[in-house]
Amino acid sequence: MRSNRYLGCMQFDIGYTDKAITPWGGMVLFRRMLDKIGFQQVVLDSPDLPVPGSNRGYHAITILESFIVSIWCGANRFLHTEVTRHDLDPKDIFDWKMVPGQDTFKRFFSKFNQGMTHRVSDYFFGWLFSRLQFDNFVLDCDSSVVTRYGDQQGAKKGYNPGKRGRKSHHPLIAFIGDIKLVANLWLRSGDTASSEGFLAFLEDTLAKLKCKVVSLIRLDSGFCSKEIMDYLEENKMDYIISSRFYEPVQKLLASDLCWLPLDDGIEIAETQYQGANWQHSRPDGGYPPAHQGAPQSYRQTTETLQG
Repeated sequence: MRSNRYLGCMQFDIGYTDKAITPWGGMVLFRRMLDKIGFQQVVLDSPDLPVPGSNRGYHAITILESFIVSIWCGANRFLHTEVTRHDLDPKDIFDWKMVPGQDTFKRFFSKFNQGMTHRVSDYFFGWLFSRLQFDNFVLDCDSSVVTRYGDQQGAKKGYNPGKRGRKSHHPLIAFIGDIKLVANLWLRSGDTASSEGFLAFLEDTLAKLKCKVVSLIRLDSGFCSKEIMDYLEENKMDYIISSRFYEPVQKLLASDLCWLPLDDGIEIAETQYQGANWQHSRPDGGYPPAHQGAPQSYRQTTETLQG
């Protein structure tokens, strides 16, 4: 049944339909995307994913798809996955016979050990980047602090500027800003230094990128060490690293350098700097933080080392 109504100068229809109306309609587009990239076949071809222990167990495709859908809809803990479980519409959209609950996800991911996690991540990261028709990446690597309020495995007291004295994790993250994708992530305990294990992490990241070319690596001051710079130079990798603002660097930048103004309060210069245990000097370019609108005489400097 349909009727025409008028509201001022607007005409609209009121009608009835037997079709289902759901707030989950946007998941149809997500399902089409997964079908287009062949996600189910990729999961089937993975040799290292855990398999169910009985005929009543959920297949890895159903577990992973429902878990991704839950995250896509805002879930950030296992309990939140019950939202998608108790609504029938996602089940119909993705053709799931049954929707896994939070205990299924916990059992599934508890089967992963360090070796399995490494092999599975290599497989899926390699598949993802092999589909990208893009090369010459700029690889950014950084560490972060994730505060923990329980007794999670690996949570320890360490550097935590937001919650001093609180347990945390200190993950390493590699990402590619050109395409807005995370290239690798290692979860580390909270008492880990920023650069600890970085070279192994970088080698693992480059292995995941496979045949892709990394034209530049950018790091912050936490990775400014002789070992890291020597490794990058030996492997002929171009890099930019924010150096630590120690007193010798301050004196060097306070000397008579040729500063080129870029904007109000922003100037740039370049010189050579050699640390105490370095075998040779390296280019040291200085530029202040983004203090837009500050007077040009202001030159608090953050320095960068380029290879």
